[in-house]
Amino acid sequence: MSDGLRPGRRPRVLQIGKFYAPFRGGIESHVADQSEALLEHADVKVIVANHDRTLSRETRNGVSVTRLPTWINVAGAPICPAMVREIREFQPDIIHLHLPNPGAVLAILASGHSGNLVCTYHSDVVRQRFFARAFQPVMDRILKRTDAIVVSSWKYARSSPGLRSFQSRCRVIPFGIVHTRFEQQDESQVEAIRNQFGPRIVLGVGRLVYYKGFEYLIRAMERVDGTLLVIGTGRLHEALSAEIRDRGLHARVHLLGDVPDAQLANYYRAADIFVLPSVERSEAFGIVQLEAMACGKPVINTQIDSSVPCVSENGATGITVPPKDVDALADAIRVLLDNDALRRSYGEAARRRVHDRFTIEAATNDLLRLYFELLGCEVNPVRCIHSA
Repeated sequence: MSDGLRPGRRPRVLQIGKFYAPFRGGIESHVADQSEALLEHADVKVIVANHDRTLSRETRNGVSVTRLPTWINVAGAPICPAMVREIREFQPDIIHLHLPNPGAVLAILASGHSGNLVCTYHSDVVRQRFFARAFQPVMDRILKRTDAIVVSSWKYARSSPGLRSFQSRCRVIPFGIVHTRFEQQDESQVEAIRNQFGPRIVLGVGRLVYYKGFEYLIRAMERVDGTLLVIGTGRLHEALSAEIRDRGLHARVHLLGDVPDAQLANYYRAADIFVLPSVERSEAFGIVQLEAMACGKPVINTQIDSSVPCVSENGATGITVPPKDVDALADAIRVLLDNDALRRSYGEAARRRVHDRFTIEAATNDLLRLYFELLGCEVNPVRCIHSA
């Protein structure tokens, strides 16, 4: 706990993530949006890993971003020895660490940082179970050191093996998006997408990795009269392409690769429904659901043991189905494609839900309250930020 912040001085907040925009990923998008939103009230610096052994410093949308040389990767985790020095030199009032990030955990412990420490616990380590078990004593040490652990929902906190002993430290702050980014569209591009792929467009967005479950969505399309567009890249591209080819779906299922951020809203708008077919707890939240919902699209998601079903609610803003259930997934897609009134009703409710609960303004308000509570400030300077 801090002894307090001198009146008139802005807090120094150090955000530590694994990577940063323009690197694609839900955590990376969240860290960037959060850091930019905090600038009005704090001096914010971000340190992350670079993809090679070079040092890069830049100012990105007002945020000071340092990308540190990565000397080795351990189970997919970048190790950056220079992080210890960066932490010490910045002398932050608050370190905000985004987990999982084993290299950063080690760097913070080695730095001797004695100020406030906040962790956002984005996800358990699911696939690298052996590494996670071996590293758990170190994780426990950093979690005991934290002043607060930010989680996206109580559902996730209570079902997390890693947080079982730290429930009293958890604070629920749902992730938020810059919803106005998805209210802007190019009508001509939306119409062009519909003319090329419509009618009855099903959209999926995400990295082509094991826990996204895109293979089940592709298989479901065998039973659906419609076209599937998948935006994203990843190591499963060849396997998914083979699945499409082997099932004779090449005319109705399209892997589009990456789409520029400025054009993504056009695809959400052109689609009839959005599907997040995730199959593992590694999909901890699914920010892409919020992006589709902000565009007024109903969502089909899966009943996995994470925050995913808490974002789009079954029977309110879309349909939730069991993971890996191709028949249930196909049935849900057909229900929404065949019922215009239901699709519109869910889509309108989805847009309202984002505006009411999942804006970056609301998330920043909650986070600033936490920061200034830890810093012992009598006046909470959140009044300048208003929820949409």
